[in-house]
Amino acid sequence: MGTWEMDLAGKIALVTGGTRGLGKAIAFAMAEKGAQVVICGRKQESLDGTAEELKKAGFDVMARQAHAGKADQVSALLQAIEERHDKLDILVNNVGTNILTPCVAEADAGLWDKLMETNLKSAFLFSSRAYPLLKKAAGGKIVNISSIAARKAARGMGIYCVAKAGLEMLTKVLAVELAPDRINVNAVAPCVVRTQFSQPFWSNESLLKEITATIPFGRIAETSDVVGAVLYL
Repeated sequence: MGTWEMDLAGKIALVTGGTRGLGKAIAFAMAEKGAQVVICGRKQESLDGTAEELKKAGFDVMARQAHAGKADQVSALLQAIEERHDKLDILVNNVGTNILTPCVAEADAGLWDKLMETNLKSAFLFSSRAYPLLKKAAGGKIVNISSIAARKAARGMGIYCVAKAGLEMLTKVLAVELAPDRINVNAVAPCVVRTQFSQPFWSNESLLKEITATIPFGRIAETSDVVGAVLYL
């Protein structure tokens, strides 16, 4: 089935980190297919801006501020979704962060904890808190945004690589555990996508050349390259 034929009318979709970059593109794509979209993020200003864009385009959107790595804030968001929609059909664990880091052996614990919290713990928190609502939907979907970094160690992003590798195992574990409840769990693992998130990498000319040299197509991904896979899953 081509993505243009998909109908998500009546579906409730939560996209974490949905205020910019890939998350924003996914939120818009799902709204265009008829889903009622919920987005969350840490900065109220960014939330308000993206929500206004979605509303001006004629889409139904719920925007709530939440730190994806804090259990109480995640629980409060899911409670708000339950109060408004009574279910959740789709969860896209998109939120993440990456910065150029020293080698893992020289990294401090605070940096390790920050990257693990945003890239791995957040997916656990959202998936576990969303589970009752996804179960109620009788056919829920979880899509985790992983990275090729989960399978290939890279200079300057070692902690991120470890976190994404953990995310891919979390995906496999949840897929097995939640299958009896008819909840599908998958991951999409792009290389570098041209967003603000990855700008430290693609804006560095020498680093960009090093990255693109490993890609047969000779360029990094655009958000449109990834959105279709997420919609399909």
